[in-house]
Amino acid sequence: MTNHTTDALVRELRDRTEIADALYRFGLGQDTKDRDLFASAFAADAELDFAPAASKWGAKPPLMVGRDAIVTTILALFTGRVDTTHQVTNVRIAIDGDTAHATALVEAQHLLTADHATHALLKNPYDVDLIRDGDRWVISRMSIDNTWYTGDPTAIFG
Repeated sequence: MTNHTTDALVRELRDRTEIADALYRFGLGQDTKDRDLFASAFAADAELDFAPAASKWGAKPPLMVGRDAIVTTILALFTGRVDTTHQVTNVRIAIDGDTAHATALVEAQHLLTADHATHALLKNPYDVDLIRDGDRWVISRMSIDNTWYTGDPTAIFG
């Protein structure tokens, strides 16, 4: 294997790791209510569309546009009110230069902080576009659908 081939392979493996890490930062940032970690998952002009998932229980949330709006909206909805855990799996990645597309399956548990008996467990396919931002990759567009849920999502999300 030539140095050029080795360098390209290492670069691709690093990119794939960083792309998956953007999804992990998204989940863990919510779970720990860590604003900086959560924000680090997104491009400044990112879009997050939760409407495909929410439509399954009759909700119609607006498209969230901009990293600050996404972070502020989600953390305001959950901090002090909802405990979450997110498991990201089945990540598939296609890289094209400084852009990438990923899909993942995310299991997201939401429990009311004051009453863990009130919960919603969601199994959500994610469809994600990402862009290179220096050494990191960040989410530029994310659409979250829902395959199934148990519990009461309306108690969690309104």
